[in-house]
Amino acid sequence: MPLGRRTFLSALAGTTALAATACSRTAGAAGPSGVAALGGAQAAARRLLPGHWQQLTFRATPEKAGQDVFRVSGESGRITVEGSTPGVQLTGLRRYLKHEAHANITWAGEQLNLPKLLPAPRRAITGRANARHRFVLNDTNDGYTGAYHDWSYWERELDVLALHGYNEVLVYVGADALYHRVFQEFGYGDDELRQWIPGPAHQPWWLLQNMAGFPAPVSGQLLDARAALGRRIADRARELGMTPVLPGYFGTVPRGFAEKNPGAKTVPQGDWMGFRRPDWLDPRGSHFARVAEAFYRRQDQMFGSSGLYKMDLLHEGGKPGDVPVPDAARGVEKALQAARPGATWVILGWQHNPPKAITDAVDKSRMLVVDGLSDRFTKITDRESDWGSTPYTFGSIWNFGGHTALGANTPDWAALYEKWRTRPGSTMAGISLMPEAADNNPAAFELFSELAWTEGELDLEEWFETWAVARYGAPDAHAGAAWDILRRTAYGTTRADEWSEAADGLFGARPGLSADSAAAWSPEQLRYSAAEFEPALTELLAVAPALRGSSAYRRDLLDVARQALSNRSRVLLPQIKEAYDAGDGARFKELTGTWLTLMDLLDRLVATDSRHLLGRWVADARAWGADAAERDRLAYDQLSLLTVWGTREGADAGLRDYANREWAGLVGGLYRLRWSAYFAELAAALKEGREPKAVDWFALEDKWTRAPGRLLTEPEGDTYRLAVEVARTLK
Repeated sequence: MPLGRRTFLSALAGTTALAATACSRTAGAAGPSGVAALGGAQAAARRLLPGHWQQLTFRATPEKAGQDVFRVSGESGRITVEGSTPGVQLTGLRRYLKHEAHANITWAGEQLNLPKLLPAPRRAITGRANARHRFVLNDTNDGYTGAYHDWSYWERELDVLALHGYNEVLVYVGADALYHRVFQEFGYGDDELRQWIPGPAHQPWWLLQNMAGFPAPVSGQLLDARAALGRRIADRARELGMTPVLPGYFGTVPRGFAEKNPGAKTVPQGDWMGFRRPDWLDPRGSHFARVAEAFYRRQDQMFGSSGLYKMDLLHEGGKPGDVPVPDAARGVEKALQAARPGATWVILGWQHNPPKAITDAVDKSRMLVVDGLSDRFTKITDRESDWGSTPYTFGSIWNFGGHTALGANTPDWAALYEKWRTRPGSTMAGISLMPEAADNNPAAFELFSELAWTEGELDLEEWFETWAVARYGAPDAHAGAAWDILRRTAYGTTRADEWSEAADGLFGARPGLSADSAAAWSPEQLRYSAAEFEPALTELLAVAPALRGSSAYRRDLLDVARQALSNRSRVLLPQIKEAYDAGDGARFKELTGTWLTLMDLLDRLVATDSRHLLGRWVADARAWGADAAERDRLAYDQLSLLTVWGTREGADAGLRDYANREWAGLVGGLYRLRWSAYFAELAAALKEGREPKAVDWFALEDKWTRAPGRLLTEPEGDTYRLAVEVARTLK
């Protein structure tokens, strides 16, 4: 939930005070004294299981044959969890909770209907990681998941990630403050750097070298607050036994660097979606070495050091100019190794990156490719050949832009992961969970996480059956039936159609009678049968009343009801087009009325959950502002990402609605405004026998984004009652 202004400032003051002392710590130092006294796993257990944590004892044990291991044993009320790191111990705890206590904790709902005394394991529970690298979070996470989360969010998120076995977490928060401090050493002033740095919601694409300076200059207090939070995140990750993966330096410089630093060579990067890209500093020269030294020195002071640094050289159309790419790669690598001997360069496997010109130029043992396309294209079969046997991870991006659509290519995970990992000559070294936004698709989150801890092939039917029991707390025939339907539909898609994400709904599309997706780069049709999917809602509604009390059940019910309602948009829009093309005004009026009624029902349904409130999203951003003007700027930064994204040019090129989602305030606000205006104009055109007038959609969208009106910040209504209404409406 968003913090009130006073509460936020108090929390921020605590975060800032922590950072002041944290910056003097070494990279591996412990965090706050209370956490350190308990130990990372014990402290996390206290946060996650406040009524039962004292029944748990955590012990450190060594790795076996270089692999992380855990063991859980004990008697009723006295459970011992052993593991090679705090995070591995928590992974063992989650295995115990799932299979022995039938409990569930994810990043989207939990079920903790535990007995007073934790049950004794029937036999010792053991586990061994089959993957050294267990990487999580996308470069875009800070934008699409939410750039303005506070420490309470991140504390919970890190606990949940550790609980699911991840040991490498991407940490970008505070990178803005790092760049701001570094380039003051190279002739830039405070004001011009704050104008160059984008708002937090758009910073991921600045760090990827796609854009700069949008939508407004950042303030000094905002930079300080984000630096403090970033340090706190990095330190907590270390306390939990996870490596914070920090941004490395690969050449991004502000405009005018060569003028301020004579002798430096920069390469203009052109434009991206209506934005001027930052210039690129030639990595071969001495100026690059000096900037990189300052970057890593300052980074160590602010966030501590790491063994993993994320850098995407020449991302999405970056231009090397006359700089040979192999030489550039060697220059980037040399600077990293000079500052952090033995560190690993982490690079995204995406589109044509990394080319062999990069992978063949560097020490492959010090590079890790986190593949974002393992479950996307059927042509991807031999990453060893693609990247010259560079170590890589099996990765999935099941979500683009934070779409609320359910689904993932789980059959591909089951079929490919173990096959690729164990084949002769494999250099696959782990997993990388990289949806563009986190906190969605909880079943996919848990299933993918378990790949790195599963021995042998994965039986999906058995997995979903076990998931349903732990998710709701006990076996239930209707819950099992619901999840079997979901397994065969939304979670039964494969990369055979060259997609890894589910289709978004049409209620969020910019209006058009032939619209087939809301986002420009999303599937144009459902990837499963809507008719086969809908009975999952009926089954979930029939789950025993005693199992309906958890946030896990409510989240799943909302997701399935929302998806069933969203899917109906793809049935209804062609009917509306048919009526319009036939000149049938009465039928057109009836069908468009039904469309808007379904949108209203969808808005009321998602309003029952705090994670589906646009008002919460905007309030989170406003809470970081020091005055009214800054609060307005930050709100636009956050909200524009979901609507117009950026400039008119970028919106018209496809960025508008890239991050569409079915949230209360968005469905009933901008989306309904667009469709009602569109239908009204079509109805008038039919009546008057003329062509419909063109609408300046960007002007309408940008105006609404700047003044969306009253938005809910607290949930309203009952999820179950609204889901029943959805089921009745769809019959």
